[in-house]
Amino acid sequence: MASTNMAAGFGSLAVDQQSAARICKVCGDKIGQKENGQVFVACHVCGFPVCRPCYEYERSEGNQCCPQCNTRYKRLKGSPRIPGDEDDNSDQEDFDDEFQIKNSDGQQHENVDFNHQQWQPNAQAFSVAGSTAAGKDLEGDKEIYGSEEWKERVDKWKVKQEKRGLLSNDNGGNDLPEEDDYLLAEARQPLWRKVPISSSLISPYRIVIVLRFIVLAFFLRFRILTPAYDAYPLWLISVICEVWFAFSWILDQFPKWFPIRRETYLDRLSLRFEREGEPNQLGAVDVFVSTVDPLKEPPIITGNTVLSILAADYPVEKVCCYVSDDGASMLTFDSLAETAEFARRWVPFCKKHNIEPRAPEFYFNEKIDYLKDKVHPSFVKERRAMKREYEEFKVRINALVANAQKKPEEGWVMQDGTPWPGNNTRDHPGMIQVYLGSAGALDVDGKELPRLVYVSREKRPGYQHHKKAGAENALVRVSAVLTNAPFILNLDCDHYINNSKAIREAMCFLMDPQFGKKLCYVQFPQRFDGIDRHDRYANRNVVFFDINMLGLDGLQGPVYVGTGCVFNRQALYGYDPPVSEKRPKMTCDCWPSWCCCCCGGSRKKSKKKGEKKGLFGGPLFSKKKKMMGKNYVKKGSAPVFDLEEIEEGLEGYEELEKSSLMSQKNFEKRFGQSPVFIASTLMENGGLPEGTNSTSLIKEAIHVISCGYEEKTEWGKEIGWIYGSVTEDILTGFKMHCRGWKSVYCVPKRPAFKGSAPINLSDRLHQVLRWALGSVEIFLSRHCPLWYGYGGKLKWLERLAYINTIVYPFTSIPLLAYCTIPAVCLLTGKFIIPTLSNLTSIWFLALFLSIIATGVLELRWSGVSIQDWWRNEQFWVIGGVSAHLFAVFQGLLKVLAGVDTNFTVTAKAAEDTEFGELYLFKWTTLLIPPTTLIILNMVGVVAGVSDAINNGYGSWGPLFGKLFFAFWVILHLYPFLKGLMGRQNRTPTIVVLWSILLASIFSLVWVRIDPFLPKQTGPILKQCGVDC
Repeated sequence: MASTNMAAGFGSLAVDQQSAARICKVCGDKIGQKENGQVFVACHVCGFPVCRPCYEYERSEGNQCCPQCNTRYKRLKGSPRIPGDEDDNSDQEDFDDEFQIKNSDGQQHENVDFNHQQWQPNAQAFSVAGSTAAGKDLEGDKEIYGSEEWKERVDKWKVKQEKRGLLSNDNGGNDLPEEDDYLLAEARQPLWRKVPISSSLISPYRIVIVLRFIVLAFFLRFRILTPAYDAYPLWLISVICEVWFAFSWILDQFPKWFPIRRETYLDRLSLRFEREGEPNQLGAVDVFVSTVDPLKEPPIITGNTVLSILAADYPVEKVCCYVSDDGASMLTFDSLAETAEFARRWVPFCKKHNIEPRAPEFYFNEKIDYLKDKVHPSFVKERRAMKREYEEFKVRINALVANAQKKPEEGWVMQDGTPWPGNNTRDHPGMIQVYLGSAGALDVDGKELPRLVYVSREKRPGYQHHKKAGAENALVRVSAVLTNAPFILNLDCDHYINNSKAIREAMCFLMDPQFGKKLCYVQFPQRFDGIDRHDRYANRNVVFFDINMLGLDGLQGPVYVGTGCVFNRQALYGYDPPVSEKRPKMTCDCWPSWCCCCCGGSRKKSKKKGEKKGLFGGPLFSKKKKMMGKNYVKKGSAPVFDLEEIEEGLEGYEELEKSSLMSQKNFEKRFGQSPVFIASTLMENGGLPEGTNSTSLIKEAIHVISCGYEEKTEWGKEIGWIYGSVTEDILTGFKMHCRGWKSVYCVPKRPAFKGSAPINLSDRLHQVLRWALGSVEIFLSRHCPLWYGYGGKLKWLERLAYINTIVYPFTSIPLLAYCTIPAVCLLTGKFIIPTLSNLTSIWFLALFLSIIATGVLELRWSGVSIQDWWRNEQFWVIGGVSAHLFAVFQGLLKVLAGVDTNFTVTAKAAEDTEFGELYLFKWTTLLIPPTTLIILNMVGVVAGVSDAINNGYGSWGPLFGKLFFAFWVILHLYPFLKGLMGRQNRTPTIVVLWSILLASIFSLVWVRIDPFLPKQTGPILKQCGVDC
């Protein structure tokens, strides 16, 4: 590094001309020169070497200070103004500096090297948002300006470059083409950017939230201080319910305080990592698809998901699809072989004609103009041929399904005559079959296809297999042994890739040089096919995915929802995210240490933290990775260490250095006894160890999916998918956030993934029951967000969101009581609120207005339709008084009494009739409570109106308040009532019988007891009949 000489002035710096070749300490690029040929100097106090792009980025996105001396950066010529530059005298703006192109040595741009922009997990983080290249000044300029305006801007930039001699008029010699100069500038731009919600939309929303909170406090104060003595039990129950509803609203509302959106730039991703003539630098991805029962999860749906993965717009050598068959079904095995054969024709057809979506079932069923934007003359002919081949493929799959309906007495037999190893689904060995890939069959054009791997883990009696979470962890280990991609995409078998560029969308975040190292996963929203236009049972979950998740993205990141998520493999291994080293403060040696401390500074120590003296007195830095309270050494993908030689390599190290390395025994205790898998965990960039062969890797892969592999390890406790709940997704994401990882919510314009949802009432309620049961299990476990992870790195608003995800089932108890109170009030003539004064009426009116205003403003900034919002409100009541209520009691029985409840896989729609299953009725006990509530409130309305008619005009006033609450309940349960009626408007006798019986008994008992009448304690006085 060139030397720098301090001048005699007050901190001014004279820079040697030889320092032009210095390297930027932030991004590793060469520091360019200014117009006058002098080296660029960002800080004129300490001369810390920083290039112009990093200087601009730090001013626009960072803390605007020098990383070394913490002196605020002054505005240099050509830099855009930022707040705080008012005192600067330089007012000159330079158009050319906006493009962030700087020549490092005064020569042509062919010498500019951008290899430092490649993904480097070991690089030190400098900021937490965007990329290292530049700020957001020109992000989206190409989209904002029209094509003509953008071309004019580029032409002006070229003229500037020619005047300065940095760009020649001709393209002769070794000069790069003019277009390449601009492409290099574009490649250095950030891969993504935040798009904050407009202040005109979010500020009124926040103001109304605060006002609603204040109004709610005064309302609860009034309710508590003014009891209804004539209906004291009803009043007490209603107040308890209202306090709980207020608490639940706070948990749901305040995590939505900082909603944001994000945009990605796929063209910049390609410019940076897919350069012509160079190896593709995009990160490899292992895709996990999980299935259990092919009779409930049709093989044709799983096959479409696999085909969409194999045809994704991503380098084929970077993609590997793993299908987990947790039911060890020969039907799944055979259908996957048929899918691999059909992929040889389907994949080249998709990529040749660039079709969307790339799942054939949904592509051929789309009701759109499939000729739009298609210019290839043979497209129509090839599409017809492909559709015919797909129909033949479906016939073969249907034949396999038909043969699998009845199992032979001797068990299934494979084509070669050997018995199928998985005939006993609870006692079978592990099975792995590799299709396609570099060593497998090529497509019809002779090109390589992504690898497809069938995996069925070993199962034996007496072992706990942990359902889906255990299957996912088995895939983590198998993929680490066979391919070891640094990223993992997790999909359900019915969630196909709807946007072929979905993986690239995730890579814009995960391969960001700074922000990507701190990301544990990128979550995509769930979108669904086959749902009726009215979305009667809120299957789309629009409010959750388009409001709540955007709010969480502004905090520490969205929760993991079980599918459509791209993971950083290192985060699944239980590691902590890399921690940015704190920038050293400006120090001095001219005053005593106590004086420097008083002045806000600190003396420079001879040995910094994390640094120790080497053999020749120089500093010896040790990069450490912290994992669960221990220090682990980071290992890159290039060096692969033999575990048996780790202890031998400790010779010559000091004791402090020895403590930072893990012994082989500690590795095996944590990850299991597989040297190949343990070696893969040390390779952050992925890849396989050198010298391995496919045969040995397959044997090792079989070993890591054995049923006893996880015993006495930390799998399911600290590593991989976490066990202990049927909703392993919430638990897994929560553990990652507690370690300090961040997540990102990616919402591309074209939905990334689409799946199927249960559209009939019974299946929908059972699905919600499963989710609620998992939340109750987490609430009763040691991982409950109410008491787990304090002192860690989980943000408080993020913790509120996780508390809400595990507390919401308990809202069913006060909700059931609150929905019953209106009917009781109508039947008894009592009410939970005494006579209202003018002041209290104002508080009631203010509360209702604030509720309405909050909903309207929330819909305004999120773009959610009022119909979706209303459907969500309705199903919140329907699910609350049915599935959530049962989940609370089942969860308590399971955790406290050990009574386990079996989970039935939700049936996936495979009917040809549109919305045929919407009207399909299936009996379930979950239907009894909401049906009883509807009947009670309807009977109460009739009784209340009849009583008002008999008692005259004076009784109508109090009646309106009771009728309002009763109709509130009926309106929220109306979709449930429609579901009971079905298409034929008929309800099963058993439902009507039980509901009427319970409602009648409840009403008769209540009238007989009538606890609100005063009890007489003296003798009973009878009227004598004489006029006294």
